[in-house]
Amino acid sequence: PPNDCFADSSLSHLGTAPLFIFYHIYVKIRLMLQQRSRIINHQKLSDTYYKLTLESKEISALAKPGQFVNILINHGTCPLLRRPFAIHRKNKDKEIFEVLYEVVGNGTMALSIKKIGDELDILGPLGNGFTIDQNKKTAIIVAGGIGIAPLVALAEETKSSNQTIYFITGHGSNNAIVCIDELKSMGIETILCTDDGTAGKKGTATKLLKDLLDNKLSPISYNQSTIYSCGPKAMLKATAAIAKSKQISCQVSLEEKLACGIGACLGCSVKTKKGYKLVCKDGPVFDAEELVW
Repeated sequence: PPNDCFADSSLSHLGTAPLFIFYHIYVKIRLMLQQRSRIINHQKLSDTYYKLTLESKEISALAKPGQFVNILINHGTCPLLRRPFAIHRKNKDKEIFEVLYEVVGNGTMALSIKKIGDELDILGPLGNGFTIDQNKKTAIIVAGGIGIAPLVALAEETKSSNQTIYFITGHGSNNAIVCIDELKSMGIETILCTDDGTAGKKGTATKLLKDLLDNKLSPISYNQSTIYSCGPKAMLKATAAIAKSKQISCQVSLEEKLACGIGACLGCSVKTKKGYKLVCKDGPVFDAEELVW
């Protein structure tokens, strides 16, 4: 970019530092895909859950399970910042991808009233997704609440590698359950639980994970298995502890508030055994052993 883009006498005492910082941000933006994507379907799945289907030849071709998009919902100040959403599923042939989201604030409320035919300004795909080990025989997927969003695409891709899949999904109650029909249509064994027992088994996803490992899988199979998880931090921490106790490799997708989504603002740093890393750039998927819980 031309030097006069950064001309500001108030920064002159910093020498070339502002130029370097802003050039770094400029390069980051240019290296990712920014596009306007048309909404082709927008479904209300429950009181608070919605599924958005968007057109994008590039994202549908490039996205990997666990990556996300950063959406500018309105061209104004409410909300001011883009909102990050996991890529729920994609269809390369139809050139579409899906976003599953829960209405929790002003940003998602504004998104929920968007209509078919509207266009959204999108950056993506962003971040580092899940790594599927093709040599493993079993994938154990653990979802908590809206954490199920990136895990359906993971299950779909893992199934194509002929692994046995156990999909554990936990929700607060029966009015917050999503994606079960999608998973069944893929032929994936789904183990459902709710906190209040109104659907599936009563209890938590981590309790079902422990029951599965203790009662259904043999210890011999542990080194041929991988646990993948996304959900509330307390659930991820418990999942990581169970995986460590059984010596099973585990990948977790962290849910954090993201501002820029491209690693420029440093607002989503998390502590790891190798120092601080950024959820938006280094993650959102991390090896559970790498994180300092």
